[in-house]
Amino acid sequence: MEFSDLLLRILPSLALLGLLSFIFHLYRTVLLSSYTVKKKLHMQGINGPSPSFLYGNLPEMQQIQLKVKKEAFPTHGDEIVAQDYTSIVFPYFDHWRKEYGPIYMYSTGFKQHLYITDPEFVKEMNQCNTLDLGKPPYVTKRFAPMFGNGIVRSNGHFWALQRKIVAPEFFMVKVKSMVGLMVESTIPLLREWEQRIEAQGGLHAEITVDDDLKGLSANVIARACFGSSYFKGNQIFSKLRTLHKALTQQGTLFGFTSFRNNYKEINSLEREIDSLIWETVQERQKQSSIERDLMQLILEEAVNNPNSGKLSPKKFIVDNCKGLYFAGHDTTAISASWVLMLLALHPEWQSRIRAEVAQFCNDGSIDANSISNLKMITMVIQEALRLFPPAGFVVRETLEEVQIGNITIPKGVCTWTLISTLHRDPTIWGPDADKFKPERFSDGVSKACKFPQAYIPFGLGTRLCVGRNFAMVELKIVISFIVSKFKFSLSPNYVHSPVFRMLVEPENGLQLIIQKV
Repeated sequence: MEFSDLLLRILPSLALLGLLSFIFHLYRTVLLSSYTVKKKLHMQGINGPSPSFLYGNLPEMQQIQLKVKKEAFPTHGDEIVAQDYTSIVFPYFDHWRKEYGPIYMYSTGFKQHLYITDPEFVKEMNQCNTLDLGKPPYVTKRFAPMFGNGIVRSNGHFWALQRKIVAPEFFMVKVKSMVGLMVESTIPLLREWEQRIEAQGGLHAEITVDDDLKGLSANVIARACFGSSYFKGNQIFSKLRTLHKALTQQGTLFGFTSFRNNYKEINSLEREIDSLIWETVQERQKQSSIERDLMQLILEEAVNNPNSGKLSPKKFIVDNCKGLYFAGHDTTAISASWVLMLLALHPEWQSRIRAEVAQFCNDGSIDANSISNLKMITMVIQEALRLFPPAGFVVRETLEEVQIGNITIPKGVCTWTLISTLHRDPTIWGPDADKFKPERFSDGVSKACKFPQAYIPFGLGTRLCVGRNFAMVELKIVISFIVSKFKFSLSPNYVHSPVFRMLVEPENGLQLIIQKV
């Protein structure tokens, strides 16, 4: 028998053996592992909805979501404020919580998830310092072109090193030095709105404020990052916004991300953005006489840090710049939109803020010293972040087995903490949890509720948002200026429909009727 004949005879057997080996490997690494994880959680008294074999609870999640889409959204002020957007944006979480309580498990395919809104457990998570709770790679992988391997999506010691370098640049003492550029960036927006009022008859104007607020916050972060290189900063912002739309037009939050038919567009945008950022950094380095901006300071820290031997300065600065740039403009702008919506529904708080600005800001000018005196606006922002937090949830994956409180969470489990659900829990906030009451924060977060650790608009645990001081100061400046210059109410054209696009924002924009004070 010739060798070729022998080969033809044994090839089918080899192929079958290979297929059987693959199936056995799949069984051990996927099916058996998923079953073992589920069993470990179940033995600790954790239950949840029954999954299907291949898709887990995804079919049920889709059915619940479709059912909610057919229902009417609230239209009146009190109804808008009272409704937890979780019931609209993540209705399956709300549905299962009512059935299984504040801690339950569910699955997407063979991936196990743990839902957590028990305040005591969240408190334990807030105090947990382990690096074994990280960002889930399966969630963040699809956003890699947006964030690279920067502080937003990296894990473990590499994340810790980056945070050690980046975080000090956002300490309050350094943020206060940026107040001037925040003020300078806000004034053109006020003038533009005044011009629109004049153009519409001089009494008032209907303005969809979302894009204006995003442009303003992009202006602020561009000037903070790139100083005088504002034009190139704006180019980066524009391309990042296009990249964001390209990344979110396909795929869902859960399950498998479908093949992207816009793969070439995404790749091209990523290369252009990376190139623009690095060119800007290099140009700024040559201008030694100009005051150093945020990106230069962070780059210097990265280069001079004794533990940063494995960091490529170029990759480090590009990836973190993209993350800071996106988070720094989008989150703040969306937060400002929700604040303005709530103030439009409660004009008495506009009057209180206006009086406070007049009292503490000479001639209406705001500086680093006057910021700390603006208590009313601080309370309003805190209450808006409670009722409508832009970050809908905190998600973590156990990179190794982790013990939190009395629960052992196996490796590979994703934990989901719904921020809005925690922020509206009557056992934490009292019977008026669904009402707009900024005065609850009059003595700070620690006195506002039963479990202060359950107030998490900027995340929880070791991975608290590094830019929270920057965001809060910018919000105080922007809202104070707008309220001191204008009176506004909600337009009849506003349709309340929160939607998740990486962050939770008004789906059709925020339309306000604005008039000069």
